Order: sequence, then structure tokens, then C-alpha cells
Amino acid sequence: MDIANLRAFAAVAAGKSFSSAATQLHITQPAVSKRIAVLEAELDAPLFDRLGRRIELTEAGRALLRHLPEIEQSLRQAERAVRDINGEISGPLRIATSHHIGLHRLPPVLSSFQRRYPSVNLAIEFLDSEQAYERLRVGDIELAVVTLAPGDVSQLHSEVIWTDELSVMICEEHALAGRHRVRIAELAEHPAVLPGLDTFTGQIVHQHFDAAGASLQLRMATNYLETLRMMAVVGLGWTVLPGTMAGPELQTLRVENTRLSRSLGLVHHQERSLSRSASAFLTLLRETGKAS
Repeated sequence: MDIANLRAFAAVAAGKSFSSAATQLHITQPAVSKRIAVLEAELDAPLFDRLGRRIELTEAGRALLRHLPEIEQSLRQAERAVRDINGEISGPLRIATSHHIGLHRLPPVLSSFQRRYPSVNLAIEFLDSEQAYERLRVGDIELAVVTLAPGDVSQLHSEVIWTDELSVMICEEHALAGRHRVRIAELAEHPAVLPGLDTFTGQIVHQHFDAAGASLQLRMATNYLETLRMMAVVGLGWTVLPGTMAGPELQTLRVENTRLSRSLGLVHHQERSLSRSASAFLTLLRETGKAS
């Protein structure tokens, strides 16, 4: 069985759509259909039921899908073994990162990595940290450099590279402006604009409010920190942002008996052996973290 055909099958099965698979694989929809047809001919069994616009896996399709992770792992190990013989760090490396880390932390790492290892085909995907964790679980990406989950996550290994200090920030016209220190109970009296409470950063804030027995007045939630900063500047509410995003338009408030911070770092699947390119990226990331 051809690996390209298997990957087309996996893409169609994941999205239940030939068109979305074509977009994901950067090929035409007829090319996806042809790959599936060749695979079905080889196996002498239909893999999908076409129910109008709906696509569902057949029993044969479900059986094949269960074996795909083992097939992918074997192929990766075979490719790695050949490259190890040649001693060259090359081949594809898929990583995910958040927009904030990708803009403010990763650029020097990526620049150094490409200079050292020009034969690595580096593919970067910008995702929310929570989405990156899920993509790691199913094996779509090899590494993620994101905000780390507040607690342990089964099957995934995480490592702190940077500690990101967070600050409560308000605009100059806010009711608490001029105060240098406040209590959580005082913040609870005013609306906030924050990352979604289902995000790792939102969970950190929520945990502090729960511990203080206070409730959040959430006026707006978004995962884009630059948007939150703008919303705070125009007075929609107080917010929590990395200290590096402070500026003349926003005043920083200290919160009594509270230290807000989050861990940024790398995550990979515990059961997945890292490629040589991923190991090289990990080493460079650690070096950068120690130097910063």
C-alpha cells in the first residue's frame, strides 16, 4: 500500500470530506478520490459509504483506521534509520505554537534552527495551546511550543522553557486607576476582558478567584492577547497580560497575596520517539531558554 494513498484515507476519515482532505494535503479533490479508489482496489473492499453529501467509514474503513498509527510509526522509524546512517539531520518537522509565543519567543530559535539544519523541512502551525495538545495526542504534530496545561496531562510530556509573569492591567480612566495594590475581591467588582476560561491562561486566573471565594465578571473573552490589550486600553475592563505587553496606555496593578504566572514550553507525546530533527530543535530550544 502506498503511503500517499494511506495519508489521503486518513485525511478523508478525519474530516469526513474529500474536499477538506484535498485542502489539507494540498492536492486536488479528484486526486484524493483517485488515491482512495486505488486503495479500495488494492484491499478489494470499499472504505467509505457515500450517503449523499455525507461520508461514513465502512467496517473495512474502520479496521484500516485502527492500524494507521502503527503504520505511520513504522514508516517514521524506517525513515529515521536511513537518515541516521547518513548522519544528516533532515526531513519534515511539524510543530505547533501559539500566536503570542510565535511572535515574541520563537523567532530567534527558528532562525538559528534553519541556519544550523537547512535540510529540515520545518512546518509551523499556529494553534491555541489547547488545540495543540489535542493534535499531539492524535499524532498530527511532533512538537508543540505553547502555554503548558496547569496540571499533568496523560500521554503527554511537557517541559518548561520560559516562565511568563502575568500582570493585571487597566486603562488610565478605570475606576481603580491610581491604585498600586488591590485585592481580588475589589477586582471582582469590575468587569474583565480575559482569555476564555476554558484556556490554560484563563484557568490560571479562574483558580485564583475560586481560591479567594470571588466571582469573575467576564465582559468579553478571546484567546488573542493583542485584542485583549486593545479592549483594556479602550476601557472595556481590566485584563491579565504578560508583563512584556505593558505600555503607557495601561497601568499595572499588584494583587495582594497573588502571583500570576504561566509556564511556556514544549510538549510531545510520551509514546512517540522523537525524530533527529525534533531532538535537535528541542536541544536548541533548551539552550535559548537558559540564555533568556
